[in-house]
Amino acid sequence: MKRVLSIILGGGAGTRLYPLTKTRAKPAVPLAGKYRLIDIPVSNCINSGILKIYVLTQFNSASLNRHIARAYNFSVFSDGFVEVLAAQQTPDSPSWFQGTADAVRKYLWMLQDFDMDEFLILSGDHLYRMDYAKFVERHRETNADITISVVPIDEKRASSFGLMKIDDSGRVVNFMEKPKGDALHQMRVDTSTLGLSPEQAEEKPYIASMGIYVFKRQVLIDLLKNNLEQTDFGKEIIPSAAKDHNVQAFLFDDYWEDIGTIEAFYDANLALTEQPRPSFSFYADGAPIYTRARFLPPTKLLDCKVTESIIGDGCILKNCQVHHSVLGIRTRVSAGCVIRDALLMGADYYERFEARQSIRQEAVDEEIPIGIGANTTIQRAIVDKNARIGSEVQIVNKDHVEEADREEHGFYIRNGIIVVQKNAVIPGRTVI
Repeated sequence: MKRVLSIILGGGAGTRLYPLTKTRAKPAVPLAGKYRLIDIPVSNCINSGILKIYVLTQFNSASLNRHIARAYNFSVFSDGFVEVLAAQQTPDSPSWFQGTADAVRKYLWMLQDFDMDEFLILSGDHLYRMDYAKFVERHRETNADITISVVPIDEKRASSFGLMKIDDSGRVVNFMEKPKGDALHQMRVDTSTLGLSPEQAEEKPYIASMGIYVFKRQVLIDLLKNNLEQTDFGKEIIPSAAKDHNVQAFLFDDYWEDIGTIEAFYDANLALTEQPRPSFSFYADGAPIYTRARFLPPTKLLDCKVTESIIGDGCILKNCQVHHSVLGIRTRVSAGCVIRDALLMGADYYERFEARQSIRQEAVDEEIPIGIGANTTIQRAIVDKNARIGSEVQIVNKDHVEEADREEHGFYIRNGIIVVQKNAVIPGRTVI
């Protein structure tokens, strides 16, 4: 795997994850109480023996830069690295990234100087655990120009992905990006040929691209240089290349979730609390998910009832109830609170004890301490970092609103899920 260079695509502005992407790049969005989205593909690379990794991004990259710099420092005796390549304007290329392929094209002048056999192209907003070594080995065994990792998928979700048909050798013979109606039905295949049981094949009659690819080095260089009008891998580069290149499919029949929307992100986080065994687990021998080491103290629970939940490091919970929820690092929950079906991202820092005591004594709403105030109820919600929630607040979507923008009040509603913004202040006795 030393002959493979990994390129992780950080995505665009992350509009589907807004407001979580208001002040941060999509790969920097917190995940599962202590990680960030970027930790998933980077950890998969490290566990697969691929240690040369670039992350391409162009929006709000400051926190992503900081996280990567603090989390992934390889030994001075290793040639491994994880580095961010941010969009930049140059005399030869005055525009920003126009798509996934264009992002790689704009740094091709640097990437082609690496003496590599393959480029591994990954996405920065998926949740899965994969051994990329098997992916690359399949690519080499079939002498493929391009290999696409695919998953079997049901009809309900199929129109959201690039779909393909393959022949008996696994070669892609037809590729269509996000088809609808009759075009969608024409992409049905017998997925039992990939090893699925007849029942599974009936349930999942489509083959969807995971948006991750292995390219032969020179093939990628040629495709990007000779097709300057093509800016996206899934919509343009791959479909056109399938006509005269050996494009192979690699089946990945395990947990994989695209968490690029608020609803998918919320569901994937809370699914981690499932019992007895969640669909995806961060507990895996030999394939851990890495992140920044913060050296936080253990979590403290004082007379609390916590069920089916994940509690991050350094939290302080007092006389509260927490059910089916994920609480991120440094979360503070006061007495009398009820947290249900919620994702609380925690805080970036602790407030000094003296400052918190002073705020409580003055009882000024504008100076609410970081955390969740006393006797507050939070249900089916995401609370971003450093939010200050006052006492006796009800964040429950009492009117069952599906979509709403209330930025001036510190929150949005997406698919019925309340999203409290980072650094928001919600005054005491507010009802949402």
